[in-house]
Amino acid sequence: MQKLRVDNFSISIDGFGAGTGQSLENPLGKNGMDLHQWFFPTVAFQQMKGGKQGETGIDNDFALKGLERAGACIMGRNMFGPVRGKWPDDKWKGWWAENPPYHCPVFVLTNHARESITMEGGTSFHFETEGIHAALQRAKEAASGMDIRLCGGVRTIRQYLKEGLIDQMHIAISSVLLGTGEHLFEGIDMVGLGYKCIHSAPSARVLHVIITKGN
Repeated sequence: MQKLRVDNFSISIDGFGAGTGQSLENPLGKNGMDLHQWFFPTVAFQQMKGGKQGETGIDNDFALKGLERAGACIMGRNMFGPVRGKWPDDKWKGWWAENPPYHCPVFVLTNHARESITMEGGTSFHFETEGIHAALQRAKEAASGMDIRLCGGVRTIRQYLKEGLIDQMHIAISSVLLGTGEHLFEGIDMVGLGYKCIHSAPSARVLHVIITKGN
């Protein structure tokens, strides 16, 4: 059965998944990069960058599990890039240079239409203007029976959570405080929506939590 899942998503102790003041130079906002310091040293991340060295252990185990290939991905407009409003041109193709790490069709939620983009390594970006349900349906069709990964950012995950559409979440709770920013769970009744924590595991840097919907 296909699942819509969130993998390797980091939040602060006080629940923020991104800081304030996101920009081209600071895509995760003020102190947002601090949330991901568990991920950057892992073998999984280093291999994504073409390296061979990195740390093994529990953080790497979770990172590798989260990077298992999905058949399609969904992300918000802000996750794709810093451009706001109407697309001024077709120059911006994401943060990831010519070979993004997704290697599958990616559906970008936006209010402004744009032609699809084909990148190296099997990644293609498709710009969905008809909302979260239409994007999920298109992603399911493109995934050919495989899971769909919901990549973020916070606002996009919240939209799918409020509708109870996410089947599984891996949240890494980093040992930092942000104070302000984009809060992941604020105002969302996770229990009322049928979610529960089925597993948690601490490492030196984060607490890994697995949340699922239903039995």
